[in-house]
Amino acid sequence: MFGKRSDVGATQPPVLPVPQPASPNGDAFAGGAAPTSHIPDLDVPAAGAKFSGQAARPGSKTVQPAAAKAPKSDSGITARKSESYYDIKSTIFNALIDAIDLTQLGQLDRDAARDEIRDIVNEIITLKDVVMSIAEQEELLEDICNDVLGYGPLEPLLARDDISDIMVNGANLTFIEVGGKMQQTGVRFRDNGQLLNICQRIVSQIGRRVDEASPICDARLPDGSRVNVIVGPLAIDGPALTIRKFKRDRLKLTDLVKFKSITPEGATILEIIGRVRCNVLISGGTGSGKTTLLNCLTGYIDHDERIITCEDAAELQLQQPHVVRLETRPPNLEGEGSITMRDLVKNCLRMRPERIIVGEVRGPEAFDLLQAMNTGHDGSMGTLHANSPREALSRLESMITMGGFSLPSKTIKEMVCGSIDVIVQAARLRDGTRRITHITEVVGMEGDVIITQDLFVYEIVGEDANGKIIGRHRSTGIARPHFWDRARYYSEERRLADALEKAESRNEQD
Repeated sequence: MFGKRSDVGATQPPVLPVPQPASPNGDAFAGGAAPTSHIPDLDVPAAGAKFSGQAARPGSKTVQPAAAKAPKSDSGITARKSESYYDIKSTIFNALIDAIDLTQLGQLDRDAARDEIRDIVNEIITLKDVVMSIAEQEELLEDICNDVLGYGPLEPLLARDDISDIMVNGANLTFIEVGGKMQQTGVRFRDNGQLLNICQRIVSQIGRRVDEASPICDARLPDGSRVNVIVGPLAIDGPALTIRKFKRDRLKLTDLVKFKSITPEGATILEIIGRVRCNVLISGGTGSGKTTLLNCLTGYIDHDERIITCEDAAELQLQQPHVVRLETRPPNLEGEGSITMRDLVKNCLRMRPERIIVGEVRGPEAFDLLQAMNTGHDGSMGTLHANSPREALSRLESMITMGGFSLPSKTIKEMVCGSIDVIVQAARLRDGTRRITHITEVVGMEGDVIITQDLFVYEIVGEDANGKIIGRHRSTGIARPHFWDRARYYSEERRLADALEKAESRNEQD
């Protein structure tokens, strides 16, 4: 039984329970409160000023929660809500929890649960003579529903598709990245306890935990957005939450052309590279668009191929029907039971893969990935952090060496050279734009040196009056790439030749 309805739980079919609510005061509720037949007494803090110019009724308490939603300023900094707003929200929230059965609430779908919360909150406001405008009530109701059913103050940011990163540095400081630029927001949490509860709610959805015993955790949201959480005692100023959001609509190479990340001819070359089963390594710095580019390249894999992905936190969005997604597992409380990336890569070799996709190569799994690429699993792909194609090759060698493999340097280089066909370099420029700066082939070895050749490079020319980088993609004039025979095997040599010819013509026009 809810606060005012007695037949809700009996008439609604059971569905998956909603996430456990987080208290504005930082207290987690372990299970539902006993249903009550009355709204508990509510001590609403009074404020000195009236709300929206509305006169208070005789004997009523006049409060001032927050102003209506403030428009975002030119600097991207939104106005903070007043302290009285958070006090009122806290007291109403606590009264709501006392008046509702969370167990029965978990049997409702999201819309029905929101309606039930709306009715009880409105009843609390009416019975206690809280003077608020309709707009202010709606704002308060939305915040409370987000706390109970979602991720609290993060919900408005997660709903925006123009945000690429959300960075929470403690309860009172939240930044976002929009259009490649960092902006501070007015979003805040009640305290670090509420922020910690929301972090725990996020990671618990995929069976992980974050606390003092395990203060670092990688996770993901249901839409695939990447999440990193670090809490005390490592995070000194409160929990640090970082969310890498992905657009709802999956980007394609044609979209990258529209964004001027690559030329149409370069996009055609990348499409052919993905289609003819070249082994591809995508290199770039943090936030350069490696995962987005990897998603784009996988879009040209045939639908009859068996693909196995290995990731720390599953975020790839492959559209093929035959995909097996694997994810690492951290150790348990006893420090046992962990499944590393290397374990996944080694195991997927026994799963009859045709392509192996590694979300990010960062350790000894580089050796197993190269082994897979060199033993019949053509068309495998992976990403790693590096600032240039040449540095990417060096980092691969370093990862293998750090994994404890006592192999001569020349042997490792020969393995790298025999496994990697193409390196695609992505970069995030200082104006926030993202560009594909190199499409580079691994040709072979001369002595102890790996030989590479660039097919496309990005040259920076200058910047405009608004501080935007002006540059151009330039073909290096190579008419017959090293993977030409592979393209001919897949009957793509004509398209490859046309794309290279058009790229050379574009150079002459520029």
